[in-house]
Amino acid sequence: MEKKLDPQHLDVLAFARDASALRGAGALTVWPRLLVEQHGDTLAAGDVLWQLHGRTLAQSGGTEQIWLDLLASVQLPMQCQRCLTPVLETVQAERSFRFVADEATAAALDDEAEEDILVISRDFDALALVEDELILSLPLVPLHEVCPEAVPMTAVDPEFEEAADRPNPFGVLASLKTGANI
Repeated sequence: MEKKLDPQHLDVLAFARDASALRGAGALTVWPRLLVEQHGDTLAAGDVLWQLHGRTLAQSGGTEQIWLDLLASVQLPMQCQRCLTPVLETVQAERSFRFVADEATAAALDDEAEEDILVISRDFDALALVEDELILSLPLVPLHEVCPEAVPMTAVDPEFEEAADRPNPFGVLASLKTGANI
């Protein structure tokens, strides 16, 4: 009998020791925090695709390390910061997490370890972790490679230039003041 794994209530220790794997796809509407990042409705968002792999690594003189590898991606409509029109960005996250027994150990290892350290749980919400990692992988400045419309690259405003040619009202007042003292 095959054991049914629930990614929202994952026993991380058993998942890693069995070298289990999970994968799935879900509409963007199922991921509320990621959905907020979507801009406009002219481009269709893709499904959120994700994979989880559990593994253990033996260490000399100690207990085995528990690891969870995550791979996720989504096509997300965002706003191009150059032309301000929608752009479909591919957002990808690929991370590995090492699990430790408690918060104190995680805090102690966090500063010196290069990998991400999390506290092990028998009821771990891996889909929340997928969403977190995709949000952290969002581009800071979404841009088209080539914008679909010509983007004006000048900062000249004709009205500003016209205003610069007019006499300064304070200059006129100053001349009146100096003319009155004569």
